[in-house]
Amino acid sequence: AVYKRVDTCAAEFESYTPYLYSTYEEEDEAAPTDKKKVIILGSGPNRIGQGIEFDYCCCHAAFALRDDGYETIMVNCNPETVSTDYDTSDRLYFEPLTLEDVLAVYEHEAASGAPIGVIVQFGGQTPLNLSLPLKAAGVNIIGTSPESIDLAEDRKRFNKLLEELEIPQAPGVMVASVEEAVEGARHVQYPVLVRPSYVLGGRAMVIAYDEETVVRYMKEAVEYSQDRPVLIDHFLEDAVEVDVDALSDGEDVVIGGIMQHIEEAGIHSGDSSCVLPAVDIPAHLLQKMREYTFKLARALKVVGLMNIQFAIPRSNGNSKNGGDGGTVYVIEVNPRASRTVPYVSKATAVPMAKIAARLMTGRKLREFLPEFIESGKDLDTGRCYYVKSPVFPWNKFPGVDTVLGPEMKSTGEVMGRGDTFGEAFAKAQLAAGQKLPTSGAVFISVTDQDKAVVFDVARRFADMGFELVATSGTADVLEARGLQCERVYKVKEGRPNVVDLIKGGRVHLVINTPSGLEPWFDEKAIRRAAVNARIPTLTTLSAARAAADGIAALQRGEVRVEALQSLHAERGARTIS
Repeated sequence: AVYKRVDTCAAEFESYTPYLYSTYEEEDEAAPTDKKKVIILGSGPNRIGQGIEFDYCCCHAAFALRDDGYETIMVNCNPETVSTDYDTSDRLYFEPLTLEDVLAVYEHEAASGAPIGVIVQFGGQTPLNLSLPLKAAGVNIIGTSPESIDLAEDRKRFNKLLEELEIPQAPGVMVASVEEAVEGARHVQYPVLVRPSYVLGGRAMVIAYDEETVVRYMKEAVEYSQDRPVLIDHFLEDAVEVDVDALSDGEDVVIGGIMQHIEEAGIHSGDSSCVLPAVDIPAHLLQKMREYTFKLARALKVVGLMNIQFAIPRSNGNSKNGGDGGTVYVIEVNPRASRTVPYVSKATAVPMAKIAARLMTGRKLREFLPEFIESGKDLDTGRCYYVKSPVFPWNKFPGVDTVLGPEMKSTGEVMGRGDTFGEAFAKAQLAAGQKLPTSGAVFISVTDQDKAVVFDVARRFADMGFELVATSGTADVLEARGLQCERVYKVKEGRPNVVDLIKGGRVHLVINTPSGLEPWFDEKAIRRAAVNARIPTLTTLSAARAAADGIAALQRGEVRVEALQSLHAERGARTIS
């Protein structure tokens, strides 16, 4: 095969645009140069779980390395992205992200004898899965080694590493048959999180509360083998999930941000809103997460970016954490760029992907962030709170249930900034297409498990002047503690029911937590009617608490517009070179 240029001048003039594609011909139009070069592997077609956030990292890597004197070469096959724009990299190979195609590009570029390296960290799971086969074929992969990437993905070896480092983790097993799965789930105790290994976006992931669900999953949901086993972990119910992004050069480590998820653990991190800095995690637990991050980055010899997900079980079901000293569990570690890197970079005014790319070429973290290494502090967000919220495509998929779970459903994300958490959350919801009401009626229907804590949430809405509407079970709980609410039928009980109220414009906010694995007909009908009527729908009490903060900020008239650039200038945003 040879490489041809896309003729962007329709044969009128000589075309210099570096768009290259492979074909079976004799003349090659892409003779390799003798400049030192870096190949960056993109993420291929946009899909749920692997979207534009990774493209942001690829672009920033190309910009930074070009400034450092490298010829930047992008391998990607998605015309919708910025990484495939004509001026992003010095050369673009419009090729699929497969071993054969990437290897062909590498061999073609290496033919000149110039120094060459390949970055697999920025494109999500697709290039990550190519790292070991590429290294075995003699490709020079820069940054975190493929062996370290594989260690973090291989559950058995990673569990052993956590034990050696004395870092807590939820019990889990790897299985490759139905019998092993049943035995493993019993061993780690229900509820369990069942998922295939080596996937991104939580695809084919499920929370199982009984043996029947595990058996059905193993028979129907996934293909598995000894090489690609299924992971079964004990699921930490009623826990706060936390994302940590960090930079490392193999020795020094700087934490970019500790992001507290607004939804509970069990909802995919890409579907959960999160806030930076964390709002109600005690200082000693934040410090514990920092220590674990430093330990893991050094043990895995991370060079570039890494992401760690932690879970902190709540104490006594209230919103504050860690009443008993608190245990912080590691859920997973990804030695790669995560989808929160653009968000953290914009909140902290530090271009993390640019720094990471430079670390991979051998530069040191002390060149860029010496004060954070000396102090051991995280990157700073100044006086503001930043909330990242997901954007969902419900309107484009009629009939799809809007309840969130471990499998990712969002197709994008937005960020809201505010002087308070409430203001930032309200702005993020507005940007995501969910306009929070400042008056009207709130419909509340929650599971038996949530009934113990729903009163505080309902009282907040009542105190803000909202009318409460509830189904009989939830209404019993609220009225028993002195809150007035209008009772309404469930869909199957008669009319007028809650769906009638939603369609008639009587309800302005829906709080409806799902019961069990299979959502009841009632719940699905309620959530679907709310989507069609463009009424904000919250499926966790954590999100309802955050919405209450946001509405309170809106009622106080706190929402101000401020350009991110002026905030960065106010804090002296650093130029990294």
